[in-house]
This record gives sequence, structure tokens and C-alpha cells, in this order.
Amino acid sequence: MGRTSTARERLLDATGELMRGRGYAAVGVAEICAKAEVKKGSFYHFFESKQALTVEVVDAYWAAERPCWTEAVTGPGPALDRLRRLLAGPAELQRRVKETTGSVDGCLLGNLALELSTQEPDVRARLDEIFDEQIATVAAVLAEAATEGAVPADRSGPDVARAVVAQLEGLVLLAKLKNDPAVLDGLWPQVRLLLSAA
Repeated sequence: MGRTSTARERLLDATGELMRGRGYAAVGVAEICAKAEVKKGSFYHFFESKQALTVEVVDAYWAAERPCWTEAVTGPGPALDRLRRLLAGPAELQRRVKETTGSVDGCLLGNLALELSTQEPDVRARLDEIFDEQIATVAAVLAEAATEGAVPADRSGPDVARAVVAQLEGLVLLAKLKNDPAVLDGLWPQVRLLLSAA
């Protein structure tokens, strides 16, 4: 027999699902509560605000994604093979989501970063920390690739790692806009060009 989810867990799940599809501003507390089948008064028992809830949704999203990043970059093989596996993961996720739901929903982190660039400081601060962690992860793999002689030393620093993460997020955004995960097919060739540029 499966474990019954708590009201708090249902609120987190409902918020993540609604915000992935429609964004932050388009989703209200009443709709979140209705989807989670939780009374509005209970919402404020668990979360002081929609912003506080969103920070926890972001944390839960990254907690689920982080192991995929870690597994990809610490697995076997040369550093560039591991980086390619890392970048293939989000692309494959968008394909599966499109097959299941009929639409590309993008990356919750990227969607929220774009939408909340001038508001909700607590959410923005947490997104910034997560993207910094992603950039550091890519930078570590690039440093290994440079040690292996697979990329030039000047292509292995944090600025290049930031560009790789930006390339990933940018193509996921365009895939969402076009509702076509095939947009991500060019990700690895473009990253390879970036890594080999003088």
C-alpha cells in the first residue's frame, strides 16, 4: 500500500506542476489549494506566502535534479563524454514531457528566473544559488577535460561553464517557445564549438 501524501506535499506538487506549465504570476494561492485539495487556511499553516512556497518548490525541483547532474559528471569515461551525458539529460526530459503531455514545459528554474528577474527576491536568490552550483559543476568537468587535453585551458573556466549552462537554458526556452524538443538536438554540437573556440 502506497504512502498517502500530506497536505504540505500536495501543495508543493500542485505548485510545481502549475508553475511549470503557466508560470508564477498566472497561478494564485486559491488555484494551488484547489488542485492540491487543501483548504486555503491550511496553506498559510504551512507557508507564510506564495513566495515562501515557491522557494520550497524550487528546492524540491533541484533536489530531484541534482542527483542526475552528479551521476552524469561523476560516472565513467572521459570528461567530455560525461559533460555530453549531463547535457543530454535535460534534452531527453523535454522529449518525454512532450510525449506525455503534448507540450514542452521547459525548465522550472529557467522559467522562474526569466519571469521573476525583477521581483520576489527570495526566489531569485535561491535560483541564483542553484545556477551557481550548476556552473561550478560544469566548470569542474571542463577543468578535467582541460587536464585530459580535450579542451584548451582557456576554455575550462567559470565564464565558459556559465556559457554552457546558458546555452542549455536558452535552448530549453526556445524548445518551449516552439513546443518542439528537437530544438535541443543542436545543443552538443554548439557546446563543442564553444569549447574549441580560441
